[in-house]
Amino acid sequence: MNRPIAIAIDGPAAAGKSTVARRLAAELGFLYVDTGALYRAIGYCAHSRGVDPGDSAGVEKLLPDIHIAIKYVGGVQRILLGGKDVSEEIRLPEMSMAASKVSAIPAVRAYLLELQRDFARTESVVMDGRDIGTVVLPGAAVKFFLTASPEERARRRMLEFAQKGRKVDYNALLAEIRERDYNDSHRAIAPLVQAPDAVRIDNTAMTLEETVAAMKHRVEGKL
Repeated sequence: MNRPIAIAIDGPAAAGKSTVARRLAAELGFLYVDTGALYRAIGYCAHSRGVDPGDSAGVEKLLPDIHIAIKYVGGVQRILLGGKDVSEEIRLPEMSMAASKVSAIPAVRAYLLELQRDFARTESVVMDGRDIGTVVLPGAAVKFFLTASPEERARRRMLEFAQKGRKVDYNALLAEIRERDYNDSHRAIAPLVQAPDAVRIDNTAMTLEETVAAMKHRVEGKL
């Protein structure tokens, strides 16, 4: 049996990692794993139970009773929390900061680490997040660091919400993205940083198709 192949995509919030990773995985015939959704699920759980996502002790107490599972429906990843599909709830704007806060808690990262690695042990995967190439899958065959300007990321996020019928303020989104960037890159545990062997792609002026094509070309050349 062929050995599973792992592709790691890291980068800041709203750089398009999930969309690009999903498309790249489909074109390569790999499994797509959105690790950010796992942190959002824990942030959502804390929020829904009245626990501040930044309260390390409070969130840690919840972990033994948190049961997260991933299923795929038509090739699309769905997140189950205690058996309930919360894929839409975890995408609410406030869950972005909740995810950032819980991701800085060592116990949360340890809780999710093996869950993420388990996928790559048995399946060829495209996995995106903040520390995939540096911590979760340091031996990934190909690593990317995908980024874009804060202004472009805020514009894309605003359009994403608009398509779902949600009106959000651009300046508020921009401020949130900049705060998320700072929090993710300055946390003590597994901060957002480009792996030394990762290919950096700034897609500020690139389309989705151009970004995926550049990555696919790199992967095929490597493998």
